[in-house]
Amino acid sequence: MTKPVRSFLFVPADSEKKIAKAWQSQADALVLDLEDSVMPARKATARAAMAGLLAAPPEGYRGQLWVRINPLATEYALDDLCAVVAPSLAGILLPKCEGPRDLATASNFISAIAAKTGMKDDSIGILAVATETAAAPFALGDYHKQPLPRLWGLTWGAEDLSSAIGAATNKTPAGEWAFTYRMVRSQCLLAAKASGVQCVETLYVDYKDTEGLRASCIEARREGFTSRFAIHPAQVDAINEAFMPSPAEVEHARRIIAAFDEAGDTGTVGLDGQMLDIPHLKQAQNVLQIDAAFARA
Repeated sequence: MTKPVRSFLFVPADSEKKIAKAWQSQADALVLDLEDSVMPARKATARAAMAGLLAAPPEGYRGQLWVRINPLATEYALDDLCAVVAPSLAGILLPKCEGPRDLATASNFISAIAAKTGMKDDSIGILAVATETAAAPFALGDYHKQPLPRLWGLTWGAEDLSSAIGAATNKTPAGEWAFTYRMVRSQCLLAAKASGVQCVETLYVDYKDTEGLRASCIEARREGFTSRFAIHPAQVDAINEAFMPSPAEVEHARRIIAAFDEAGDTGTVGLDGQMLDIPHLKQAQNVLQIDAAFARA
């Protein structure tokens, strides 16, 4: 769970064809979906398929395996967790999360199931979808106030929130996010940073608009988001590329670190006519960490 993730590819858990295709993608992680993409009549079938897949993942697959379970308030959630908690599971995507209490509940379930099944190395994380109900945004400031060791990251969503508040649309006439969604997006980003965890950008609906996706991802990374969801394999390459630092950024980061190393025990250095301090050093270290994790061929 320490390796960064740039791209999460959603795959319906009941589609053998789409899962088989997903194994061939370059996504850093797959999100095997038991929630919205699976009809109620097929929940049990999809759940059983996931249990079998997680028990024996395809040989050669190097990405992370995540599962989006059904919301805790539904009749499906506990059965989902019982079926998918396994050593090969990297994490749970928790939808409709209304705050730290929901996250703690899911965490306790995972711990109990892992203990019962004899898992000795339980490092399963939780990525909370933290803005999908009208109440959820009000709890964003609470995640950093208590220990939540399984909290891997926070993400936001616009579609379910739009439905929850009865909005006709979540976009402006110009096609941008409406104010409410811009607001919760920013709050989610700040909550993740305050908690010291990853922040995942929501999906880009038009999977054929590669240039629009790439531009949106670049802007999201500039703001502080660390990765993004893909709803189609065709989106993965653009997401991966956009969430990688450029060669120029990597070189600049190396120069910043070298300047601090040369200066010795000091909190500020001068470089290219600018004064840099510890936040600049930390950002440079982060750039090199991401570059090293996904070293270019």
